[in-house]
Amino acid sequence: MEKLSLLKRLAAGGAIAATLFAAARINAQNLTLEGQTGGFITPTAYVVYSDKDHVWSHPAIGYHFVNASSVIGYVHTFSIEEGIGNRAEFGYTRSVHTKGNDPNFSGLWDFSGMNIFNAKVVGIKDGQFGPWTPGIGAGFVVRTGDKFVSGAIGQELGGPLKSYTNGDVYVAATKTWLHPPVPFLLNFGLKMTNASIYGLGGQSTRFMGRLFGGLGIPIPIGHNIAAVPAIGFTQEPPQVVNLKFPVLYPPGAGAHIPTTMDYAVRVTQKENPHFAFDIGIGHVAGVIGDTAVPTGLPPPYPPIVLVPIDLKANKVVGTGLSFRY
Repeated sequence: MEKLSLLKRLAAGGAIAATLFAAARINAQNLTLEGQTGGFITPTAYVVYSDKDHVWSHPAIGYHFVNASSVIGYVHTFSIEEGIGNRAEFGYTRSVHTKGNDPNFSGLWDFSGMNIFNAKVVGIKDGQFGPWTPGIGAGFVVRTGDKFVSGAIGQELGGPLKSYTNGDVYVAATKTWLHPPVPFLLNFGLKMTNASIYGLGGQSTRFMGRLFGGLGIPIPIGHNIAAVPAIGFTQEPPQVVNLKFPVLYPPGAGAHIPTTMDYAVRVTQKENPHFAFDIGIGHVAGVIGDTAVPTGLPPPYPPIVLVPIDLKANKVVGTGLSFRY
């Protein structure tokens, strides 16, 4: 009986390890909200997988949907990503946006969307110099045509509607551990960015360093399918262009953007994977600050009043689907 129990434990550990090995492979085809390989919102030190003796990968495509309809609206992203020799990748994402239903603030997001370009290079592969060596990758993201929040408020204050270009430059370290009792995939990184909430929150007031990371635990659920519950986070630049005016605002007024969090489950194939499905809940923001609203009243009434901006996005639902040919 003791030997049988030991065999069962070893078999269970082997099954979980095999699942995680598959998860490490499929990480090279699972696309984030912005098109890089990674979790739901965070990039990893992996790239789209290229078959043996092939330089170019089969393309990976992805679709993500985020329901933040109360204020921000609906966000759809359509991505395509190409890998090069298991060392690099590049891709394009079109972010399509539909307006929310808040009469006061949804106008800050009343724009069709933006273009997102990305590229990544892996300098050290996971396990390249020993079992504890993490993968190290570096990449960038460029967003063009971003009119959200900063552009919209600038126009409301009498200026032209400005379209911003913002971006990230990042380094990510990713470690897949294949051994029981708890196999895992751990990711951690640093990015320099001038975008708030991936551009949906507008343009930050400066280019600054922010941390990001995530943890996933694979669980086999049968029929060549595995589920990977995961958590991810991204620190956000605290201030946003046109949400802080020293002349008009009292000290301390303006925006303050909290850390973005996501809690998701990824379902995918354990062997020869070609698809991955994500579903989760994100914590984006509630009240992020104030905006100046003209009163239209003559003196002695104030020309403007400060109105809190509530994104009503403490709990938003997101889904994603990635597929590799």
